[in-house]
Amino acid sequence: MSGTSPENITVRFAPSPTGRLHVGNACAALFNWLFAKKSGGRFMLRLDDTDDERSTAAFAAAIEEDLRWLGLRPDIFARQSDRLAAYEAAAGKLKAQGRLYPAYETAAELDRKRKRQMARGLPPVYDRAALALTDEDRAKLEAEGRKPHWRFRLDQVHTAFDDLVRGHVEVDGASLSDPVLIREDGRFLYTLPSVVDDIDFRITHVIRGSDHITNTGVQVQLIRALGAEPPAYAHYALLNGPDGKPLSKREDAERFSLVALRDAGYEPLALDALLARLGMPDTADACMPLEALAEAFDIARLGRADIRFDPADLARVNAACLHLMLYADAKPRLAALGCDLGEDFWNAVRPNLALFAEAADWARIVEGPVTPVIEDKAFAEAAAAALPPEPWDEATWGLWTGAVKQATGAKGKALFMPLRLALTGLPHGPELKNLLPLIGRKRAGARLHGLTD
Repeated sequence: MSGTSPENITVRFAPSPTGRLHVGNACAALFNWLFAKKSGGRFMLRLDDTDDERSTAAFAAAIEEDLRWLGLRPDIFARQSDRLAAYEAAAGKLKAQGRLYPAYETAAELDRKRKRQMARGLPPVYDRAALALTDEDRAKLEAEGRKPHWRFRLDQVHTAFDDLVRGHVEVDGASLSDPVLIREDGRFLYTLPSVVDDIDFRITHVIRGSDHITNTGVQVQLIRALGAEPPAYAHYALLNGPDGKPLSKREDAERFSLVALRDAGYEPLALDALLARLGMPDTADACMPLEALAEAFDIARLGRADIRFDPADLARVNAACLHLMLYADAKPRLAALGCDLGEDFWNAVRPNLALFAEAADWARIVEGPVTPVIEDKAFAEAAAAALPPEPWDEATWGLWTGAVKQATGAKGKALFMPLRLALTGLPHGPELKNLLPLIGRKRAGARLHGLTD
């Protein structure tokens, strides 16, 4: 929409509550939210729940929960199931114009038509046979028990729009079947409610995946038939799986659902930052907060090339987010895990975290019990004898290891690894100069003597 001012920019995220959100849905929600917040506009959550056979209240609640987890709070909320009267009115208007017409073919008959067309090398486009039916023909079909589905009669012209990502786009109406807007049982399919809502809620920008480009050509015609002007459109590249193939709705949607990623321990900020970076490859910071992501967001930078989502990338960004997390942000979560040992503890362990929950493992290393690994008893006893008196700080490690080196002649890995194994029972972990003061002299001495504290 030309002339749209920032204060009235409105975008929408419109999932169907027929399953859990996955990373592809998260991409759509995030890009819309970032665009709205960058412009000072509004972000709408609209539940496209006209499919009452598959839509459930549980899935609807889960969608809202997933968006809260991502930090994407809507400014406007609506359910299509509450707006059926508006769709009925729009359908009546289209029928009066002759743009919405009844068709009586069964699914089997339509399938046979498509197969015959393809066998002749023709595109499988609906032949509009229903437009030739007389009133008597329709009455006869209905007397046989047939109920019509309703199709929107497309203008067979090129519908053009200026895509904010792809530039000038044209969709040839002559290459498309007249879309079914209302099923035989009277239920609305996706297209008409979506268009009516975009008009009524004054959606200014529709930001969605490139698989909707053909839909856009249809919807532009439908919006104009209803006497409105279409919003601006932006179609970004689709999100593919780690193998570079499109995400499978059946297999990958569960594997890469937001609830699965949440249960695996990933940070929502990490997913937000990764998806934004995938959409805008030149985003510099791998772990920018949402406000900074919104400030950096530029819809023109959304790429046309395939976007690849790889859990390994998410793991790297997740670790980067944890390594930057301040103690004030970590404190309530550490308390919830029962492992808030203070700011020095958090600063000591966060560089080694891949998932937040691992902090509890390092708290157990600090407080015990730990089963020490003693490879050389004489070395360990010499190290215990060299332990300096408390209080301890970051300088204690260097002073102590210097004394152990002088007493035993060990140096390098032969000096440091036996001490790590004895103190933590592990061959890796946070820097011991930070961990040692937390362990304390009493526990350190016990572990060097091979005692499980």
